[in-house]
Amino acid sequence: MKVCDLPYRRVSAEEIREGMDAVLSRIAEAKDADDILRAREDYLALMLEYRTSSALAYMRYSVNTVDEFYVAENAYYDEIGPVVQHAGVQYAAALLDSPFRAELEKKLSPLLFRAMEVERKAMSDAIIEDMVEENRLVREYSDLMSGMEFCFRGETLPRALLMKHAKSEDRDTRRECYEVLGRGLEAHQEELDGIFDRLVHVRDRMARKMGYRNFVELGYYRMGRLCYDEETVRVFRENILRDVVPAVSALRTENAKRLGISEYKLYDDGIIIPGGDPKPSGGKEAIFRAAEGMYHAMGEETGAFIDMMLKNEAFDVDARKNKWGGGYCTEFPKYRQPFILANFNGTAGDVDVVTHEAGHALNAWLIADNRFALELGCGGMETAETHSMSMEFFAWPYMEKFFGEDAGKYRYMHALEAFSFLPYGTAVDAFQHVIYENPDMSPAERNAAWLNLEGQYRPHISTEGIPYLEKGTRWQYQMHIYETPFYYIDYCLAQTAAFCFLLKSREDYDEAFSRYLHLSRQGGEKLWTVLLEEAGFPSPFAPGALKELAGRVQALLKEIQTGEAKR
Repeated sequence: MKVCDLPYRRVSAEEIREGMDAVLSRIAEAKDADDILRAREDYLALMLEYRTSSALAYMRYSVNTVDEFYVAENAYYDEIGPVVQHAGVQYAAALLDSPFRAELEKKLSPLLFRAMEVERKAMSDAIIEDMVEENRLVREYSDLMSGMEFCFRGETLPRALLMKHAKSEDRDTRRECYEVLGRGLEAHQEELDGIFDRLVHVRDRMARKMGYRNFVELGYYRMGRLCYDEETVRVFRENILRDVVPAVSALRTENAKRLGISEYKLYDDGIIIPGGDPKPSGGKEAIFRAAEGMYHAMGEETGAFIDMMLKNEAFDVDARKNKWGGGYCTEFPKYRQPFILANFNGTAGDVDVVTHEAGHALNAWLIADNRFALELGCGGMETAETHSMSMEFFAWPYMEKFFGEDAGKYRYMHALEAFSFLPYGTAVDAFQHVIYENPDMSPAERNAAWLNLEGQYRPHISTEGIPYLEKGTRWQYQMHIYETPFYYIDYCLAQTAAFCFLLKSREDYDEAFSRYLHLSRQGGEKLWTVLLEEAGFPSPFAPGALKELAGRVQALLKEIQTGEAKR
């Protein structure tokens, strides 16, 4: 069935309460573990309906943020979401505290119960009203960003289309693009600062109500992390600073010289290839034809996947006003249907949509029938992003389909951008730690903190002379910082795993892809660190763990640049 035809109905708070009351009553009265397992089936059926309907409402709101019906429906789920989450915590607590827990863990999974323990630490009925307020503020920010328009050389553009000029080979065009971006954001400075300040304080209030020292502690629980904590992430950030930052800065500075750039500015960071970064050799239709051919060449299973996505029109990639400005993959579990939203702008990023986001979608499709798909999903977000970022690299042998004779340039650009992302993404994580450890910082102090971190993690970049952004406000259009705190480090962790898959694929592509599919099929049934071990890759959390990886990526980039790379 086409995504546009999927039936929608509102799943009400009353329906959730009545269904959960019945489930909880049956668990309380259970005579044995099997009684609880039967009650669990009813809980899963209820969650299947809720998650499908809420995902449909969000999708249809995000493709048109002024559609009055779905604006209202999405707002409704924002309001009842905390109530539903609390009901889920009550269910988890009932199983955790059951006299039959030991038997349930054997029949289900110890990891499921470990996840439930974290879930209980992330939620309390004392913070439901605060969570509703948080959702409202996130929606306010999303609406603000999706509605922004920027005047560039006589055109009025949404940010997604403005930023295609950030990839222009002409430096004056790139500079003007960022000047327009900065002035446009500055016009909304009061709103951007105000929304964020209220978000920080409502999150801090929730943490303190639950007895945590600050939101950092609560934020980690909300991310459902099972195999790493603040200390291991701190070690990871140190690894990035010590072994990746110097390598990236040297590579980008060296590359800037080839571009004729002596003073590296923020508006230079989007361009890598002299003469202009490669662009797809066709428009939307050509990209999808190439993607179809690529996934069929990868194997029968991936071919069936892309056929399903195209047949069901499970993509919305046209940039337009009042469409949410980012990109995502979601799924409608009742229909076993993934969906991808993006904003094509004619750059190489359009190809990343049919690799990165399709990596998420492939995983959702592969695990749709897993035992714990509703409860554990694909695992933590670091696992989810490993699926997507690795698929970007597994697409490398097929890049001629998208870029023709510029495929080699794309591979170089892609690898250098991915490597360069590690310091940036880690800076975002460090920034959020600073913010939530110091919730009463002023807007100016937050901007100063960002500038300080940029200096540490991206010392080769200057924002001097760029309106507004030179004040340290670049973080304000990194939507994750507002919407999903502490998510961003998951991209960085996953990027290290994806590079491991890339390096392995260049030794034995079929073996590496087999390992990748094995990892992807595990759903949330194994910890990320265990999945890495099964794939034969080291954990990035040990001190010095990234030194060898950084050296191998540097060598690969030089190999590609000199034209000696395998294809």
